[in-house]
Amino acid sequence: MYYASFGILAVIHHLIINREAIKYRRQHRLQGAYYRYGQFLIAIFVFYIADFMWGFLVDSKLRLLAYADTSLFFASMAISVLLWTRFVVAFVDAHGFKANIFIAAGWLIFGFVILHLVVNIFNPIIFKFTEDVEYIPGSVRYIILVAQLILFVSISIYSFCISGKREGSLKRHYRTIGLSGGVMALFIVIQSFFPFAPFYTIGCLFANCLVHVFVEEDEKKEQERIVQETNSEKERYSQIANSLARDYEAIYFIEIESGKYFELSVSKMYESMNVPQIGENFYLETTENVKRYVHPDDRHFAESMYSKEVMLKNLEDRKSYTYKYRVMVDGQARYFSFFVMRSDDGKHFILCDKDINDAITAETALLEKQKTQITFTHIAESLASNYDLIFYVDATNGSYVGYSSGNNFGELQVEESGDDFFDGWKRNMEILLHPEDRDGVVLRLDRDYLLTALDRRKQFNLEYRILINGNEQYTRLTARKTSDGKHLILGVENIDEEARKEIERAQALSKEKEFARRDELTGVKNKLAFDELEESVQDNLDKNMYCQPFALVVCDLNDLKKINDTKGHKAGDEYIKSSAKLLCDVFDHSPVFRIGGDEFAIYLSGDDYSSRNQLVGKIHSSALENMDKHEGPVIAIGMSEYMQGRDTKATDIFERADHLMYEDKKYLKSRTGT
Repeated sequence: MYYASFGILAVIHHLIINREAIKYRRQHRLQGAYYRYGQFLIAIFVFYIADFMWGFLVDSKLRLLAYADTSLFFASMAISVLLWTRFVVAFVDAHGFKANIFIAAGWLIFGFVILHLVVNIFNPIIFKFTEDVEYIPGSVRYIILVAQLILFVSISIYSFCISGKREGSLKRHYRTIGLSGGVMALFIVIQSFFPFAPFYTIGCLFANCLVHVFVEEDEKKEQERIVQETNSEKERYSQIANSLARDYEAIYFIEIESGKYFELSVSKMYESMNVPQIGENFYLETTENVKRYVHPDDRHFAESMYSKEVMLKNLEDRKSYTYKYRVMVDGQARYFSFFVMRSDDGKHFILCDKDINDAITAETALLEKQKTQITFTHIAESLASNYDLIFYVDATNGSYVGYSSGNNFGELQVEESGDDFFDGWKRNMEILLHPEDRDGVVLRLDRDYLLTALDRRKQFNLEYRILINGNEQYTRLTARKTSDGKHLILGVENIDEEARKEIERAQALSKEKEFARRDELTGVKNKLAFDELEESVQDNLDKNMYCQPFALVVCDLNDLKKINDTKGHKAGDEYIKSSAKLLCDVFDHSPVFRIGGDEFAIYLSGDDYSSRNQLVGKIHSSALENMDKHEGPVIAIGMSEYMQGRDTKATDIFERADHLMYEDKKYLKSRTGT
């Protein structure tokens, strides 16, 4: 009964502190290490049950049941050791040879125990019971405990070593794992000397408590913090959405395929129109509302705007579009403006509508005033004789007048006028703008964008290309605010000649830089280019920006000095050029660098990285073949992949590849006996 009491306490304690980890272990499947920890907890729970049952069965002199329970004891112990090892390897994110050794050791112990439990039935080498149900341990029992001791000590030391490279809570977690392994090792030693005491169970309890208090609870607090931050972020988004809604009468979020929609509105105007906040078919319901509320003269146009096909067509090759028509509100016609865009997920329309009636009325009055009485003092602030067109734009509502300058003395003629400069500009620019410049210009030539930009500086410049009879013409738009801040002066000028000269200068400079980075003998990139690549790689490593894998290859030409000494430097140059050509032919999708007299380097990514082993094998096979034929380049080669999470210096990757290259060079020399 004394022995069984420890097992009962272990079971109760286990269920209290680990109930959540066991209950929700399936949710941990996405968190590898914690899923494995849940498996370990189930195995150790079975071990505890077998342990406390052992005390009852031995005291009750039930020899057969005691034997079966003891076998379960050793089997569950072996499974728990294996699962603990798998958990630790996953938790410390171990990879490569060491991780494979630990996992293999766990499986080896598990297999050893199960095999000898079968043998024990016929030859009691682990344990046996006398006729009086007296438990007698066998020699293999001590081998099992020693093997576990070695494994736990090794894992503990490894965890402590890894913790030295970590910071914060991760360092504490790794040390806890190491300490728990050390505790298990200590109690295994004690258990070896006292086979009739439950020290192994006590060790498991201590180790479990350490992980629960210093790892699981830490992780739980971290998850709670993340949940709180997520909720706060959702609240911020809600406040942002409501703030945006105040600028519009309503905002609609519409599922493109089904037409289901949600309407967000803070305007009381829509209450009288009985517009629902949630609907099943935006296209149909909106068309019906158009018939009831839109001004008769605008009704046909409005009806044409609310089909899925039309909305998708209007959004082809652009991010948004706008239109306006009159809506009858309380018997009065009012102008509304509508803005449509596609959501980031590509599955929804976002439609915003705004009452602009007061703005339209003000625009009409202002336009008449602008046509008859031009405010030359404002225009003069930004007028330059080389502008082809000048636009005087109301910063509030976008109404405008366009002028052309006929001479150098400020005599201007009215060319055009309109209600909304920005809307009209976008329509025209989609026809005139070069396709490659279209998105950038449409984004920047926006009223809110310009006003924000001009709050920070006095002048805003935008350069782009327009198409005239199929030919490109470089153009510059210059924007300024008037002194009262209520208007924008936009000047448009032809800068085609200036821009083309600048392009020619840039191309010439680019060629000079390219020549400076080319090896004169072979035509591949030179040491300067490789140094720049290495700096770029290091910069990306420092910023943790590498998502795609890459590798570095280092090559060295065998017998170049011998060729120079015996056949002359011309033959040596030909040997270098043929070697460079071979490398370029094999690594035809990767940059090749000559970094020394007989040294080359290659940066592998993309398709060449995927085929890296085959490509390196081609060079190696070519070297062996050429050695046998005594002709052609013999190239020693070494390759090293970037190990994410471990490599922090580009030079470390290069040095690994360089080391492997020298190993290959030794091998090649050994074949010739030189």
